[in-house]
Amino acid sequence: MSGKVLWTPTPERYNASTMAAFERFVAETRGLTFDDYNAMWAWSIDDLEGFWTAIWDFFDIRASVKPAQMITKRQMPDMEWAPGAMLNYAENVLKHAQTRADDVAIIIHSETFERRELTWGELRRQVASVAAQLRGMGVTQGDRVVAILPNTETALIAFLASVSIGAVWSLCAPDMGHVAILDRFKQIAPKVLIAQDGYVHAGKQVDRRDVLAQISAGLPSVVQCVTLPVVGDLPQGHVAWDSLTGADVPFEPVQVPFEHPLWIVYSSGTTGNPKPIVHGHGGVILESCKQSLHTDITGDDRYCWLTSSGWIMWNNQWMALGQGATVAMFDGAPNHPDMGVIWRFVADEKLTFFGAGAAYFSGCMKAGITPREEVDLSNLRSMGATGSPLSGDAYDWIYRDVKADQWLAPISGGTDLAGAFVLGHPGMPVKAGEMQCRALGNAVRAFDAHGDDLIDEVGELVCTEPLPSMPLYFWGDDDGSRLHDSYFADYPGIWRHGDWISIAEDGSSVIYGRSDATINRKGLRLGSAEIYQAVEGLDTILDSLVVDLEFLGRDSFMPLFVVPAKGVPFDDALKDQINAAIRSGVSARFIPNEIIEIKEVPRTLSGKKLEVPVKKLLLGQAAERVVNRDSMANPDSFDFFIAYADARA
Repeated sequence: MSGKVLWTPTPERYNASTMAAFERFVAETRGLTFDDYNAMWAWSIDDLEGFWTAIWDFFDIRASVKPAQMITKRQMPDMEWAPGAMLNYAENVLKHAQTRADDVAIIIHSETFERRELTWGELRRQVASVAAQLRGMGVTQGDRVVAILPNTETALIAFLASVSIGAVWSLCAPDMGHVAILDRFKQIAPKVLIAQDGYVHAGKQVDRRDVLAQISAGLPSVVQCVTLPVVGDLPQGHVAWDSLTGADVPFEPVQVPFEHPLWIVYSSGTTGNPKPIVHGHGGVILESCKQSLHTDITGDDRYCWLTSSGWIMWNNQWMALGQGATVAMFDGAPNHPDMGVIWRFVADEKLTFFGAGAAYFSGCMKAGITPREEVDLSNLRSMGATGSPLSGDAYDWIYRDVKADQWLAPISGGTDLAGAFVLGHPGMPVKAGEMQCRALGNAVRAFDAHGDDLIDEVGELVCTEPLPSMPLYFWGDDDGSRLHDSYFADYPGIWRHGDWISIAEDGSSVIYGRSDATINRKGLRLGSAEIYQAVEGLDTILDSLVVDLEFLGRDSFMPLFVVPAKGVPFDDALKDQINAAIRSGVSARFIPNEIIEIKEVPRTLSGKKLEVPVKKLLLGQAAERVVNRDSMANPDSFDFFIAYADARA
C-alpha cells in the first residue's frame, strides 16, 4: 500500500497548524517530545489520562467543575469518563460570542430562503430566546426535543437551545419518510417537535404538511409542536418558530455531568429498528476539539461540509463552530441548476475548507466538470471527504481539476462514535487513495478473525481502547445487550466497527468498505470498494453494486449490477470491457459470475449502497425483513432486486 504522492506540505504550513501548536504545548507543559507522529499517537492511546487532559487544557474547555480524573474505568463497554465534571456543550460552542459578537458565525445558502448571515452575538441571543421558550413549554433536563428540519440556522439554533437547558436533541432530515421518522422518534418519547412544513429542492416546492400531521399524530408524548411555515398557514395549536426567537434574555446554559446525554443519532435503519445512539456532552466536546487538530481548523477559517441534516456530518460541522470558524451551510440540491452550483458557492463565500461525501466528488468527476477553470478557488486551502471510500481516481481529479496546491484529508469514522478513526494530518504528504494517519487517542487496528494485528493486510477495523465519544448507551437498551451485540460480540472488550481496513507500517490506511459485505473468492477476501473503483472508473459505467452470495457447500456466486452511462448499450462488448477492467485493476479471481443491468443502485438517505440488504434478499430472506424502504433515498430501486431474487429462487 503506497499510493503516489499528490501533495506535500511546506514546513511553514505545518508549523503554523494547530497540530504543530499542540505538539509544542505538550512539550512545554508536559516535557514530552516525539520523534514522529506515530510516536505521539502511541502516547495518546497508551496514556489516555495524560492525552485527554492535554486536549482539555490546550483547548481551554469551559466547565464549572473540572474533572479530578479524566478516565476512571478503562474498559469497554463500561468505561467511565470524568466523574464529577460539570459543563455544557452549547456554552463551549458559543464562548466565541463573548469576544466576537459582531463577527459572522454562520452563513446560510438555501433554495427555500434567501442567503443570510448570523453574527455570533445574534446567534447567542436567538439560542437564549428559544431556550427560555422551551423552558416555558415545560422542557426540563433530560427531556427530548426532536426536529424535522433541513440544514439551516433553524436546526442549529433549536439544537443549541435544547442542549443548553439539558434537554436531549434528535434530528431527522425533512426528506425522510414518515415511517422512518416515527421508527426513530417513537423510541425516545419526545416532549417537543419542531418542524418546517415544506422546502424547495432542485427548484421544486415540496409540501410536507400531510406527512408532518401523520408524524405528530404518531407521537403522543409530544406536548407542543413548533412549526416554521413555508407552504401553508400555521396549524391549529402549533407555535410559530419565529415567535420563539425574538426575546432578549440572558444566555444561561445549565451545567450538566460530563456523561449527560447530548443527542440521539441513529444507525442507517436499513434493517430492523434503528439504533438510537446516545452521546454525551463532554465526550463530543473532547472528540470535536481533537478532530479539529486533524482538520487544522481555527477561528480564521470559513468552513463548509456539504451535508444533509440527517447525516452525522451535520453534527460534526459544529466542530468548526466550536473553534470560532465561520460555518457556511448549504441547503439545496448539489446539482441544480448544474453540477457547478456548489463550486460557485465555495468560491463566492471564499471558503478555506470544503468537505463532502465521496459520492459527490465522484459525481463531479464523472460529469467532467473542472472547477479550477470555472471559479476562483484561491481561498481554498483544505478539503475533506467521507461517507464511503474515496477512490484514487477521485484524488487525482481533485488535484488535477479542482486545485493542485491544497491539502486533501479524507476521514473515516461513523455515526456510532460521532468521530473519526482515520483521517488527515497537516504535516504529512497526501497519497492517492490513502488516509494519512490514525486519529490521536484512537487505538485503531486491523484484526484478523483470531484477534491478531495485521499490517499491510486487510482486516477488521477495531478500536482496542475507550474513546470519550463512544455511545453512552442505546436509548431503551436497559441491560446494554444491544450495544454489546452491535460492537463487542466478536472481540470481547474491543470495539468492532464493521469496516475492512488495511493499515501500513507508517500508520496510513485504506478503507475497503463494510466487512459484512465482504467478497470471498476461493479464500481471497476483498472489500467491494476495489471492484467499484475498477468498474466505475470506466466512462461507460455510472454506478454499480456487487454482492458475494456464499452458499453452504457450494462455490460463491458473485453478481455485479451496473448502471450504464446514458446512450451506452448493455451488450457483450460492455461486459467484456467490465471484466477486463476487473481483471487488470483487481484480479481475475474477482470476475463476476454474472453482470446485470439496472436503472439505479439502491442507497440509504446518506448515499451508502445497500449491499447487505441486497445480499440478504438474494440469499433468501424476505424483502420486508431486510430493508426499510422509508430509510432509502430511492425505494423503488429495490423492486428490481425482488424480481431478480424471485427469478433465481
